[in-house]
Amino acid sequence: MNKALIAIDRSKSFRVYLTISTDLVQEAAKIHDTTPLASAGLGRVLTAAGLMGIMLKDDDNKLTLHFKGDGPAKQILATATGAGEVKGYIANPDVELPLTEAGKLDVGGSLGIGELTVIKDLGLKEPYVGTIALVSGEIAEDLTAYYFISEQQNTAISLGVKIDTDYSVLAAGGM
Repeated sequence: MNKALIAIDRSKSFRVYLTISTDLVQEAAKIHDTTPLASAGLGRVLTAAGLMGIMLKDDDNKLTLHFKGDGPAKQILATATGAGEVKGYIANPDVELPLTEAGKLDVGGSLGIGELTVIKDLGLKEPYVGTIALVSGEIAEDLTAYYFISEQQNTAISLGVKIDTDYSVLAAGGM
């Protein structure tokens, strides 16, 4: 992760995790030579994995996010540690689709119908594995559903990757 901020409200009822991951996402886009759509999808998953990773108790704990669908991107995978180290992969870095009606990159369409698997290796005998059907493929919505369904936690997640006109990553981050 590039920068992360962790806060808790005065009543200790909820925590907030914020990150700026622009450099991380730009480096991944460069390494994988991704299209803008692939950069947005991979960037969102990398950002989410990094945020979820720093929520782990120990630096050597590991978390894996695996988004797999029937869309042209096929799958996006990211692994993070409790220390905030993140790496990821997109099966089709050349994926391209028309913009959505709202003029946004169609990350959900690139994944299609499929499932999200979250694997947490906390150093116990067996890792924790949770799987849900993709809600939209838009990453943040799917992770919000995962927390509600699989971990019984009310959670709000927001992730974003803004691509510049030269196809570089202008900004990326999450909450």
